[in-house]
Amino acid sequence: MSAAVSEVHEPFISTENPEGFSAKDVNQMIMEFVMFMIRAIVLCYPVYLTGSLGLSISWILLSMLMWTMWKNNRKWKDQRIDTAIDFLENEKHVISTELKAMNMPAWIHFADVEKASWINKILQQAWPFFGMYMEKLLIENIQPSVRTSSPHLKTFTFTKVHMGQKAPTITGVRVYTHELETREVILDFNILYDADVDIDADVKPAIKVGVKGLQLQGMLRVILEPLIGQSPLVGGVTMFFIRRPALQVNWTGMTNVLDGPGLSHMSESAIVDIIASLMVLPNRMCIPLIDQVKVDQMKFPLPRGVVRVHVLEAKNLVAKDAYMMGLVKGRSDPYTVLRVGNKQFKTKTIKQTLDPRWNEVYEFVIHEAPGQELEVELFDEDTDADDFLGRYSLDCGDVKKERELDEWFTLEDTETGEIHMKLQWFSLSTNPALLKETSDGLACAMLAVYLDSASNLPKDQREFTHNEKHGKPHKESRLTKRTNDPNSYVEFSVDQQSQKSKVVFASKDPSYDECFTFFVHSVNSQVLNVEVKEHEKKSSLGKLTLPLFRLLNLSDMTMDQRFQLERSGANSQIKLKAVLRILTLEKQEPKVVTPPDQAKGKVSSSQTCPEPQTTVSAQTVQSNPKEKVPVSSVPLSRTQTVPVNMPSSVSPHNELQAEYTPYRRSTVVSTEPLRSTPSTPSQMRRYDSHSLLSENSIASSRYDLTENVSYPEAILNHQGSFGQIQLTLRYATLRKRLIVIVSSCRDLFSCSENGSDTYVRMYLLPDQTWKHRKRTPVKKKTVNPVYNETFEFAVSMDEAKTRKLDVAVKNNKMLHKRERKEIGMVLIDMSEMDLIKGSTEWYELTLPGLKKIN
Repeated sequence: MSAAVSEVHEPFISTENPEGFSAKDVNQMIMEFVMFMIRAIVLCYPVYLTGSLGLSISWILLSMLMWTMWKNNRKWKDQRIDTAIDFLENEKHVISTELKAMNMPAWIHFADVEKASWINKILQQAWPFFGMYMEKLLIENIQPSVRTSSPHLKTFTFTKVHMGQKAPTITGVRVYTHELETREVILDFNILYDADVDIDADVKPAIKVGVKGLQLQGMLRVILEPLIGQSPLVGGVTMFFIRRPALQVNWTGMTNVLDGPGLSHMSESAIVDIIASLMVLPNRMCIPLIDQVKVDQMKFPLPRGVVRVHVLEAKNLVAKDAYMMGLVKGRSDPYTVLRVGNKQFKTKTIKQTLDPRWNEVYEFVIHEAPGQELEVELFDEDTDADDFLGRYSLDCGDVKKERELDEWFTLEDTETGEIHMKLQWFSLSTNPALLKETSDGLACAMLAVYLDSASNLPKDQREFTHNEKHGKPHKESRLTKRTNDPNSYVEFSVDQQSQKSKVVFASKDPSYDECFTFFVHSVNSQVLNVEVKEHEKKSSLGKLTLPLFRLLNLSDMTMDQRFQLERSGANSQIKLKAVLRILTLEKQEPKVVTPPDQAKGKVSSSQTCPEPQTTVSAQTVQSNPKEKVPVSSVPLSRTQTVPVNMPSSVSPHNELQAEYTPYRRSTVVSTEPLRSTPSTPSQMRRYDSHSLLSENSIASSRYDLTENVSYPEAILNHQGSFGQIQLTLRYATLRKRLIVIVSSCRDLFSCSENGSDTYVRMYLLPDQTWKHRKRTPVKKKTVNPVYNETFEFAVSMDEAKTRKLDVAVKNNKMLHKRERKEIGMVLIDMSEMDLIKGSTEWYELTLPGLKKIN
């Protein structure tokens, strides 16, 4: 029996049996059991004590109630603290989310949008007179036009026109001046028009239609150009909507059926289409104020450029497909919709994946930058209604500023998801030498066609068709004959691209006044086909063929004249203007800031260092003229002077260099005698790292440096860029903190075949102790690390203006311990920054003595 018992218990204490408990597990179980018993005794002892003392059970209940209240209060307190901490860490995101939910005015969302209360007061005061003008316009101009548009509307009459008491409200104004030429000013008005209009009309005696109330919301851009030196100071005013405005209409009378669920969207879209044909890009409303300004140049200026969008891939999309009544999550069938203004493209659908790869390219003509936005939306394709996967919007002005963007963009209005796009900005050039035709189907040029008018058009084909059968007109001709003049439109085509003009009714000399753009892939082989057609029968009234290579040799690549139509009347002509422009990709380079003129050739005789250093006499520096020692290797004391006749190779470049020298830990020199040092790259001048986007980063990072530790051989031999780092700097006024957000880096130096193990180190100079050191976590095996880390410095606003931010990107692993870890540095002077507004910029990384070579 004892043997059997020992066999049964042996596995529990054996350390050799992998399926049994080890001695450590047994000890842990015993300790847990003891702790459980102690807790039980502690909880039960008050009950025992209450009974032994003869107290009421109410004391136990009261104690339990107080314990529960304390626990809940502690829980709520922890939640409040966590919420406060989360708000401090994500202040911008939380405030933006709340403001969007509250539907606040635009001047609250954006710092550069101003209130427009004075404009609203003017509109409110002048609105009754505008109503009088609109009543006169509708009755005297619109009413006759409606009557002549169709024989069924010959009795159309406005019976009531009341524009209401509510004037449009301007919720914000943004003014552009610095981004533009000096002879123009651009204003963006955010308009909200909640109208109480009441307009009634009679189509026929028994048919009444009307509108009672509408709501219009959009952004109206007003351009004042050119600015002139005489009255009225502005040559003309141009107005248009950058994007299609949102519209809601309340119909009355017979048109009240349009408020139905199926017809409401159709009717409102039709009205928005009419507005778009008049005042949505590329269409504009122009008012010339002087005779020298031409309306066609104001109404149809050349586009600003072309944006080429490479839709590469996406990742971490939301799974929308489900199986087994939603119990099992599947994947998605994603596709992307890209939209700029009225132009829209759709990518192919990738089946059953959350990480699709498209690798498709699309091109958009940009008329206004900044202003026009690239809208990207992702959907999951389904048999019924497609599911939304996220969206992202990007101002084309950012692409114009950067010239080229290749990034992952985080999708909005969704849980997870990112899309990888490469965007390129192409300028429009008139230099034929820049023409580069490719075989990949991408455009090499852009053709803009301004259609002015036509003249002496035939009323139909019978006027110029030789095979016409004489005699009584056929029945169809008698039924469709309304007037002697044709209803015509013009159709343009370049290969597969085709566009149509508006229809001009009852005119043999129609005026179209429209502009069209086409992408050209082969200038030498493609032609522009122009055909004037009759509206009802779609029959041809005349044709024109224009080879594009004829534009290459013309002045300014422009042809503006009247053309004789083929297969048309003897005197039938069409007037148009064709402009060809070459697409040119210009890459923006970081600006190199030169030293001030006063720092050239001479150095101040009283340059001092903020901290006392070991004094080295000027005679020691000049004892051997053949030795050229960097100035930073000879720290100056507070009383030391620099001779004016010091060699230029020893002279400091500017005052900023002398300011930075004592801040570097590696520049602290011991009291050993000065020795001759070779001019190695690690001891050479550090070149300035300039912002890619603005002038906020000045040449404060140009300084000399002596380092006892050399760079790795691979870095010394590197002849390219050391990459860029994206930083956000702003000042939180209420909390009195300088906020620095390290977003990401790109194109860093690769220390191995798998990339680099990088992190970012920061000091707010002159503080360089370990206590003031800030650093990010290490991102392994990548040259494009994403950090998204936020750091705070407790300094006042005035003090922050006097500080400099020292940023270094370091490799966590080097082959030798004596090799320097820096693979890129930048020094940012914040004296000229608007820290209240904040800025997010890409900064070029450099290394001391290793200049970027393109």
